[in-house]
Amino acid sequence: MTRLEQITAQALERVNHDRYLLAKAVGKRAEELSSGATPLVDMDVKKHKATDIAIHEIAEGKLKVELES
Repeated sequence: MTRLEQITAQALERVNHDRYLLAKAVGKRAEELSSGATPLVDMDVKKHKATDIAIHEIAEGKLKVELES
């Protein structure tokens, strides 16, 4: 498995290196996953933390992150 630092770097590139936006997106998606949402990546929710799954989804481009208006 790829190291979390590398995944985080990829996710940051997807949000134009906006750490605040990434943190908000990961938090929101982690809540959804904890509430029973199906992961968009092939990761077991019982073996991985919701935040790790969320950051993988963003890094792989499976989850689009935009600023709220």
